[in-house]
Amino acid sequence: MTSKVSAARGGLAWLNTRGHKTAVTVFMIIVVAHWAEHILQAIQIWVLGWSKPEARGVLGIPFPWLVESEWMHYGYAIVMLAGFFLLLPGFVGRSRNWWALALGIQFWHHIEHLALLIQALTDSNLAGKPVPTSFIQLLVPRVELHLFYNAVVTLPMIVAMILHRRANSAERAIMECLCAVEVKPKQKVGV
Repeated sequence: MTSKVSAARGGLAWLNTRGHKTAVTVFMIIVVAHWAEHILQAIQIWVLGWSKPEARGVLGIPFPWLVESEWMHYGYAIVMLAGFFLLLPGFVGRSRNWWALALGIQFWHHIEHLALLIQALTDSNLAGKPVPTSFIQLLVPRVELHLFYNAVVTLPMIVAMILHRRANSAERAIMECLCAVEVKPKQKVGV
């Protein structure tokens, strides 16, 4: 009998079965590293008083071209989108809904980065702006917008991971990975 995950992903089934916990952990490390870049950039701007062009995060200091490269930003957006999509079959029940929400938000974030990349490649910027500009960036500055996007993608992802690790008995019964931990009921003391 073929499992639901195997049927859904063929050769990548291990990502959502025996390798799911490892794959989700690696994905989370990527997310945390990306957050470190944005948080350091925010500190550089609002705490240290650097100008936005000077505030380049961790990697942008030794490699300034990285921050200026729409390819790098789009590449990260695609990696995130692929991670959410490929790991979705391993999530069940309540956690699946939250993971799917994060996937949907990341899909839109990816569209914004695709628009930025197309503008950079064609040298034709949105609304006649001097630099590539995303749709929502017409209303919200880029640094603040990316902090917002990362927050609204990360929050449902964290909720999904907590619910996945603390799956209830019905969810554990249909999980095909070993991510869930057994939640033991509290014992009454002094009764």
